[in-house]
Amino acid sequence: MRLHRLDITAFGPFGGSQSVDFDALSAAGLFLLHGPTGAGKTSVLDAVCYALYGSVPGARQSGQGTGLRSDHAAPGTRTSVTLELSVAGRRLEITRQPPWERPKKRGTGTTLDKAQTWLREYDAEAGAWRDRSRSHQEIGEEITQLLGMSREQFCQVVLLPQGDFARFLRADAEARGKLLGRLFDTQRFAEVEKRLADRRRATEAGVREGDAVLLADAHRMQQAAGGTMELPELAPGDPGLADAVLSAAAIARSSAREELAVAQCRLAAAESARAAADRALDDVRERARLQRRFAEARQRARLLEERADDHREAQARMERGRKAEAVAPALELRESADAE
Repeated sequence: MRLHRLDITAFGPFGGSQSVDFDALSAAGLFLLHGPTGAGKTSVLDAVCYALYGSVPGARQSGQGTGLRSDHAAPGTRTSVTLELSVAGRRLEITRQPPWERPKKRGTGTTLDKAQTWLREYDAEAGAWRDRSRSHQEIGEEITQLLGMSREQFCQVVLLPQGDFARFLRADAEARGKLLGRLFDTQRFAEVEKRLADRRRATEAGVREGDAVLLADAHRMQQAAGGTMELPELAPGDPGLADAVLSAAAIARSSAREELAVAQCRLAAAESARAAADRALDDVRERARLQRRFAEARQRARLLEERADDHREAQARMERGRKAEAVAPALELRESADAE
């Protein structure tokens, strides 16, 4: 938000009309409002707040806005505040007139004119001001939306009340904290801090639970590693526990890989020895088979030899029998011849 010009009439201590050119004041950078007490410094800020939100900060508010009117104003002069500003890329002009109890135009006495509000926007292409609204509620909602702050927030953040600032300077640390909390509505930050603290405690509890599970797994890994894994002397929730366990697990894994490589070498040697033993066993079995066959062949040869002797003896007997049968007829013939 950037202020350009403020025009006030019959407002606060200013009985007539006054203009403040903020563009000229801020041409060199920062500017300072200064003057003796009662000169109207706070009233200038009140006029800015009144133009934006239709009311002034804190205790200086009064019913129906009648307390805004200057005691030095002429009876026929109406209180008015006009503020020209740029916000959110738009150039706006807000004019507010509080309720005015003016003299009647006819007869004696007074009559009450209602509060009036105008909102205009500068059209750069046309080079002219265009009316936007004359509704108090509509203008208030649009200004609040453009500024992103309510009147209370604007007064707490932008306009620090003079009396509260003096009290702040004289207060001790605890009182300053309470005063800042009241001025800037830090309760929401305290609530955020509380929620963050609750989340921190919940997260810490979750971390401790996770660390406990991690340590349980680490103990099981240590048992599986046969005591070669050294666990860190840390409790669940201690910083660095996970990294320490991971480092110990990495060392144990490296040792396990080395032991696996040695075991694989031993297994290869054992498999080679087994293969040699299997080959030797096959040779022995083959030799035993051949020896059995040889013994069986010798046994069959002996049997055949024995059968051959029996066969030859049988043949000899048969031959002798045939010869005897052949001689017998001849002998019979001879005996017969001799008998004759």
